[in-house]
Amino acid sequence: MIPLTTILSQPESSHLEGKSAKGGFPDSFWESYSAFANSDGGVIVLGVEEDGNGNLCIKDGLKDAPKMKETFWKLVNNRQKISHNIVLEKCVYILESDGKQILVVEIPRAERTVRPVYKGNDPRNGTYKRFGTGDHLCTAEEVGAMLRDSSISPLDAVAVEDIDLTALNMETVRGYRQMFKLTNPSHLWNTLDDEIFLRRIRATGAAQDGKYHPTEAGLLMFGYEYEITRRFPQYFLDYQEDRNVVGIAKWKDRIVSSSGDWSGNVFDFAMKILPKLQSDLKIPFVVKGFQRIDDTPLHRLLREAVTNCLVHADYYGRQGIVVSKNKDGFVFANPGGMRISKSEALSGGVSDPRNATLLKMFSFIRFGERAGSGLNGIVYVWKKVYHTNPEIFVKEEYDRTFLKLPTMGNEPDVEAMAEFYPDEEDTNENVTANEPVNDPVNKNVTLNGTLNDPINENDPINVTLNDPINENDPINVTVNDPINENDPINVRVKSQLLAVLKENPYGTYNDYALLLDKSESTIKRMLQQMRIDGTITRVGAKKNGHWEVINNQSYK
Repeated sequence: MIPLTTILSQPESSHLEGKSAKGGFPDSFWESYSAFANSDGGVIVLGVEEDGNGNLCIKDGLKDAPKMKETFWKLVNNRQKISHNIVLEKCVYILESDGKQILVVEIPRAERTVRPVYKGNDPRNGTYKRFGTGDHLCTAEEVGAMLRDSSISPLDAVAVEDIDLTALNMETVRGYRQMFKLTNPSHLWNTLDDEIFLRRIRATGAAQDGKYHPTEAGLLMFGYEYEITRRFPQYFLDYQEDRNVVGIAKWKDRIVSSSGDWSGNVFDFAMKILPKLQSDLKIPFVVKGFQRIDDTPLHRLLREAVTNCLVHADYYGRQGIVVSKNKDGFVFANPGGMRISKSEALSGGVSDPRNATLLKMFSFIRFGERAGSGLNGIVYVWKKVYHTNPEIFVKEEYDRTFLKLPTMGNEPDVEAMAEFYPDEEDTNENVTANEPVNDPVNKNVTLNGTLNDPINENDPINVTLNDPINENDPINVTVNDPINENDPINVRVKSQLLAVLKENPYGTYNDYALLLDKSESTIKRMLQQMRIDGTITRVGAKKNGHWEVINNQSYK
């Protein structure tokens, strides 16, 4: 409950709206309701007016505040009036001063899965957002962006049926695979040909025509710019260094995706701009073991900032991605608002990337995982090292997110930086981004499918995985029917799964499904049967536990 003195001591703002409600429950209430729900939340107060200084005050108050409250609850549950009721009962209350009453309604930020919240029956004509002190009727483009973000499934995993595999730049694919191999030297996928490898990382997928096509993530990551813009007409990547806007705009250095002298895709953009962003960073003399570490916490932080910018962007949005570097610091700007609130992002532990498949591809090469837990980690490290305050904000009128990392002319605090270097035992840590390891004893266990032992090419378990996949081979057909325990195919797959479990006890169903090219439902059924057989057991909770192999001989 907000104190009355707080409400009456300020003017209307991006989070506060006052209405006199002298003529009864105002219909404009629902425009503000929609605007706050689709923005960052806010408070609507009925029974107040502006005083001579522009602050809210109570002149007459409400004639019958309890009835007004009753009317609110009746209307907020009427789908002809507003699309969603997102208000808790405790957030609607009556306050009184000198015998005059007002009604306060606290509107939270709506979850993206219920956006847009709109007035009436048509989201195209009833969706609002809050800009300053006003409620702005959203355009069809803005409504479309909210509808895309409301999807539960990652849209960038969708195969683009009207674009074939020739849209992908194979030089980019080879560059990515080299990084993948350096990061995961013993990974089973290193032996696969390019076509099968791209399927494993979800860069390609099967479409309704029965053929494999680039997914949206694959097209963005590896495609040619002129092919990417067929799917994303507003796609544009822009790196600017020391921009001078006096007279004619000039840059010390600039890279744009539309120049035509390079691929123009997301992966190559990251590879081109990171050395430039990191070029002036001071590298303290830090040794772990017998090797100097040149990959400082600031190097990793900028790598994460670039990754965050790329994986959270709405590539259908306008103005594209702009990354800039100047003497005052760095700025990362991407189309699309934040899918979680700023407070959630800064508190950490909540991740909701707009392009989850793209993030997974970056996480395989350990981008966006070491400087901290996402945005809050970036902010924390930057404050400690540069003693300045980063800024994160959304320009709602442009539906655009900004991250500013100012230096204010300060040199990095080397002593502060030292605490963010990994411990010596962590320098070979090989854990995929956003997949925490719960047992500190098992820090070398990977959740992205890496096996720590070299692959034995003659091992029958690896022969099946290393050979090119024949889509008609019954081994590779997804098993949807109940498992026949005597079927040699299922025995072989269980043997493979058993080997993976020994090396990857903390993996998820999805991790194992990706490794063995099976559906998650198949993996679940096999694990359940292996538990019944007494081959494996689950140790700990469902979320934080791990698998333990107790009988190695079951499927030999």
